[in-house]
Amino acid sequence: MNPAHLRAFWQVAKAGGFSRAAAGARVSQPTLSAQVKALETRYGTPLFVRQGRAIRLTPAGRRLLDVAERFFALADEAEAAIAGTAGPTRLFLTVAADGPAPALAVLKAMRADRPDLGFSLSVGNSEDVARRLLAYEADVGILAKAIADPRLTLVPLKRDRLVAFAPSGHALAKRKRLRLAEAAAGPVILRERGSVTRERFEAALAAAGLPLGPAVEVATREGVAEAVAAGFGLGLVFESEFGPDPRFAKLGFADADLDVGEYIACLADRRGQPALAAFFDTARAVFPSD
Repeated sequence: MNPAHLRAFWQVAKAGGFSRAAAGARVSQPTLSAQVKALETRYGTPLFVRQGRAIRLTPAGRRLLDVAERFFALADEAEAAIAGTAGPTRLFLTVAADGPAPALAVLKAMRADRPDLGFSLSVGNSEDVARRLLAYEADVGILAKAIADPRLTLVPLKRDRLVAFAPSGHALAKRKRLRLAEAAAGPVILRERGSVTRERFEAALAAAGLPLGPAVEVATREGVAEAVAAGFGLGLVFESEFGPDPRFAKLGFADADLDVGEYIACLADRRGQPALAAFFDTARAVFPSD
C-alpha cells in the first residue's frame, strides 16, 4: 500500500471532506482526490460515499480508518522516540460536540501549548455525537448524556443546568425566574428528539406530573433562538450556552433544578492515544472544579 495514498485517505476521513482536508494539509484538493481514488482503484473497494460535497465512510472505509489511526499514531511515537521528545510531532483532532462552547474552550487551551494543533468541530445532539464516535467519524466527543455502551469511554467533564429564555419584551422577562408549570403551559420551543435539552425538560415535567402544553419542534439550537425571537414561545438552553444577546432574557426555574452532566467520550480502545490523552488532560485542567 502506498503510504501517501493512505495518508490522503486518513486526512480526508479525519477532516470530514476533501476541501477541509486539502486546506488542513496545505495541498490541492485534486491531489488528495487523485490519491484517494488511486487507493480505491488499487483495491477495488470504495472508501467513501460521495453525496455532493458531503462524504461518509463505507464499512471498508471505517475499518481502514481504524487501522490508519493506529498506524499514524505509532509513526508519531516513532518520530518522537528518535527525536527524544515526549509527545507526537503533529496533532489533528476531529471533535464532535452537542454544543460548541466547552469543546472550543478545551481546544483553545490545547492550542496554547500546541500552536500546530489542527481540528474540525461538528455540532449535533448527544445521539449524533455518539454515532459519529462509533462510526470513526470523530476522535473525541463532548455530550450531555451518559450513553451506556461498552465501546465508549465516558469521563465526567462538568455540570450544567437547563434554563428558559424569552424575548426581552416578554411579560416574563422582568421576573428572571419562572415556575416549571408556567413553562409547561407553553407555548415552548423544543429541540428534536434525541436532544438532551428536550429529554431533561420532559423528564422534569413527568416527575412533577405536569402535562406539556402547546409546543413547536425546531431541529437546531440556532433555530430555537430564531423561533423565540419571532415570538413563537419560550426556548430552552444550557445555561453555559446562553450568550449575550439583547433580544433575549434568561429565566431560571424557581421550583426545579434541571441540572445536566457533560461528559468527554471516545472509543474505549483509543483512549490511550496521545492526542486523545492530551484532550482529556486539558479538559480536566479547563474545568477543574466540575
